[in-house]
Formats: sequence, structure tokens, C-alpha cells
Amino acid sequence: MFAKTIGSLVRSFVDGVIVLDHTNNILWFDLQENLTFPIDLTTDIKKLFRRNDLRFIDKEEFYTELQGQPIQVSVKQIAEPEQLIVLCIKEFAFQLDNNEARLYCLEKVIETIDEGVMMSNGDGEITLYNKAQEKMEDLQAQEIIGKPLWDAYNYNPQFSEHRHVFDTGKPIFSRYRAHSKVGGVPKYVSYSTYPIKKDGDTIGVFSISTNESKLKDQLYQTIELKRSVSQQLEEKTFANNGTVFTFEDIKGKSTVLKELLREAQAVSVHNTDTLIVGETGTGKELFAQSMHNHSPRRDKPFVAVNCAAIPENLLESTLFGTVKGAFTGATDQVGLFEYAEDGTLFMDEINSMPMTLQSKLMRVLQERLVRRVGSNDVKPVRCTVISASNEDPEKMIEEDRMRLDLFYRIANTSLFIPPLRDRPEDILFFIHYFFDTFQSKMGINAPPISPILREALLRYPWPGNIRELEHLIQNIVIRVTDDSKAIEIHHLPSYIRGKILVEQKALEGENESKASRPIKNALNQSKKQFIQSALEQTEWNVSAAARKLGITRQSLQYHIKKHQLEKP
Repeated sequence: MFAKTIGSLVRSFVDGVIVLDHTNNILWFDLQENLTFPIDLTTDIKKLFRRNDLRFIDKEEFYTELQGQPIQVSVKQIAEPEQLIVLCIKEFAFQLDNNEARLYCLEKVIETIDEGVMMSNGDGEITLYNKAQEKMEDLQAQEIIGKPLWDAYNYNPQFSEHRHVFDTGKPIFSRYRAHSKVGGVPKYVSYSTYPIKKDGDTIGVFSISTNESKLKDQLYQTIELKRSVSQQLEEKTFANNGTVFTFEDIKGKSTVLKELLREAQAVSVHNTDTLIVGETGTGKELFAQSMHNHSPRRDKPFVAVNCAAIPENLLESTLFGTVKGAFTGATDQVGLFEYAEDGTLFMDEINSMPMTLQSKLMRVLQERLVRRVGSNDVKPVRCTVISASNEDPEKMIEEDRMRLDLFYRIANTSLFIPPLRDRPEDILFFIHYFFDTFQSKMGINAPPISPILREALLRYPWPGNIRELEHLIQNIVIRVTDDSKAIEIHHLPSYIRGKILVEQKALEGENESKASRPIKNALNQSKKQFIQSALEQTEWNVSAAARKLGITRQSLQYHIKKHQLEKP
């Protein structure tokens, strides 16, 4: 019966037959000479068809290309004597009035155009990913087709733009963002996302991406050349636009900071709303002002407002403006959105904005129209909005302290400034930089910092980041006496001396009980194995392992480096 069935299929599809078991392993095949693609019993059928997931359906027909050869595949399922899948193959001669042929041609066009195309279905699974998109994001279609978007790009599903477009049926225009990273370097693309509708229902979502890397590099080089040639003139201009800082004022030596500067400069040339995330003291406004002065809006106003410093009842009128009589004592007042004109509005600590005001702000950013409090007239919003948060937006959304739709509006592009404790090379740089700066500024010839203090400062976690380090070095330079041969820990201000000593003792394992400091018990025995075990138990979560060991995260990183431990 099986042989008769296969023979019948071969006669009807004379070019070839591939028989698979229920797990898609090849059991038998017979191909005519005109089919030239390589195949044997060990061939992976998924790789052959360039798909991660093949779900063959009985009587299904589809068109594809193998080794440059267009073919038609018809699927037959056989239940007896065992479950088999038979792929009946024939070389296909296309005619453009044939719907299947037209579909194949469209797929071929999509594969060859310069714009990147990616499509997903209602479950968020990637169903199309062309070669141009592969080049832009440095990913392989065969590795991500069939995967959910959030698995392919490693992000929280609730932040999926494709899912948002599928649910709302509304497109997203002109975004500029990096979804993939290669070697820690983000791959930025400019894209728009559209719903695919049939009979009024959304059945899929696709994005069209443009590769602007060459244009960005040219713009970057042009702006850098213009800035270096006319630096003195620009400094005069900056003094009148409400800013003080440029990218020249951002110091540091770490690789991550250099990459962040390049990323911020690339974003600056686009009029796109940006969210800057970083702990207190990392320099968020420094980046915001530098981005404004690096952009085509440099001669326009830079207007900054701290959302945490203004009461809720005044923040709305401050941002949107008021008309006379709107409430008791109200006057005609221009809001900051209007005042910023074609420049930049910087909203610092936007994470402190009340939920009631977030919905109003979201509407303004969505419609790019602002209405003064008490007025029926609207005015266009022409400024670019840069927001800053000292908390993780994802955590705030999970805790219902930030609206998800507001996050989408303010974070067309996102920049994350790593804390100083994660940049040890920058800690050392700033120690010397601020030390030399304050010596010159105060006219003091201070002795050098002792190696013990330098190591202690490198291990300190710096919760206040660069601002805290700057204030500390200033205090040290002021406190040191002329007869000191070196600056030691006792020269530190009392408010931080105790913290530094605690870190020092935590590292050395001094004066701690066995229960609270388990690492002390292992110092003279098998410290390396003890730390290795803690890291393995916490799956190499450094923060969790540090808590388990009873030491700080910085101290644990010091031991990892000292013992040359590597994550498997």
C-alpha cells in the first residue's frame, strides 16, 4: 500500500519526492536530475527550507527556492502503517498571472530590496526577515524566523511594538532605535511599523527599516569638523541658548562611555524624543545639553524643568501654560512646551511625575498639540523632548508608577548611562582628573594619594556616582596639610570615612563574625572554590552572590578578577 501510494505520487509529481517521519527526519527520497539541490538522509529539513519551525499540513502547497531553483511543494500525510509526511516536489515554471507565482515574485523582491523587512503574526512570531534586515542588525534569518520577537531580541514582551501595533491596529512612524546588539554594540535602524488588515481584522504586522549608518557617519564627521573649526563661535552661541555643556565636557576613559558618546551623538542629529536613564550623579543633564548642542537645534532654546521640584498642581500649568481666569490667580502664562519653540525641552526626573499628569503629557506628545489650562485653543508642539529618569522604567511600569503608553512616547530612543561602580577605569580617571583640577583651582600643591586609599576608592560603590566622587576629592584637597607625605584614609571627611573603612574590612574579612561574614572562614582554606560555589549557586548573579557571601558587589568583583574566575 505504501509503495503504491508513493509510486502514484511520483507519477503525478515526476520531479521528486521526500518522505519524512513525524519528527521531520528524512526516511527516503527520489529526485530527478533537473532538481539540483543537495540532499541525503542526514540533511536537516529545517536548514534546507531555512526555517526554525516546519509544521506541514496535509494538502498544503507552498512555493520556495532551493539553491536558486524555484520549486512547488505539495504536502501529503499518510497515517498507515505509520505517520509519514510526503513532500511532493516539482520544478515550477512561473507565469505572472498565477497567484502563487506572483506571491513567489513578491517574496523574491522583498529579499533583494535595500530596505529591511520584518513581519510577525498574531502570536508575535517572526514570519519574514529579509537579507537587508540581516545586514542591518547582523542577525541570521534562519536563527530567528519562527521565534517570538521578545525571544529573538531578548526583551520584555510587554514592550513589544509589534504586539502594540497588532492590538491597536495603529501604525508607528519614524522610530530610530537599536533592537539588536553585536559584541555589546547596538545596531541602530530607522523604521516604521504597520498593521496588516484583512476584512477589518489585523492578521499581521510588518516593519520597513532603512539603513542610515553611512548617512549617520557622514553627518557625524560633518558636524565634528564644523564644531572643531568654529568652536569659539559656537561657545558664544551656546551661552545664549540656555546650555553650559557640550560633549567635550563629558570626561572618561572607559570603552562603554566612548560607545555611549558615539550613540548619543548619532541620535542628536535626528529630531527624535529621547529617554536618558541613569542613577543620580551620572550626568543625565550633561548628556541632554550636549545632545542639544550637537544637533541642528543648537541655536534654539534649551529649556529644562525638574519634575520632582515642582508641586503637582503647578507642574501642569508650568508645562502647558494657563489663561487668565482658569483658576484663582491664574494669568496668561506661556507653558514650557511653547517657550521651547523649535528647540529642546528637557524634563528631568520624569519618574516623579504623577500618574494623572502622565496621561495628559502622553496626549500632548502623541498629537504634538498643547492646550493651555483653561483654554480651548491648541498650539503645535515643535520642540524635541528629552526626558531623564533615575529609576528603571521597566520596574516603574511593573509597579504601576509609569504608564506604558507614555514610555512608548518619551522613549523613541533610549540611552542608559552605566553607574560609576561598573566603570572602574573611569573611577581611576576621575580620581586623578578632579585631584589635578582642584589643586590648580585652589593653588594647592597636595601630596599624592596613597596606594591604600586609591584601592579603597576603587572598591567603594559610589552611590552618588561622579558627583559624589567630585565632592570627595574637593574635600580631600581642602583638608590635606602641608606636612602630609601622602593622603590617607584618615584625611577623608567623616561622613564617608566610615563607609570606606567598612568596604575595606569587608574585603579583608576583619572583625566580622563567622555567621555574618562567611567569606572569612574560607580565606585561609579555599577562598577561590568558596567564591566559585557561591557564584554557581546564584547562576553567576554577582549581586546575589555578594549578598550570600556577606560582602559588597565591588568586593566580589575584586575577588573574581583576583582569582581569574570566569563565567562558564
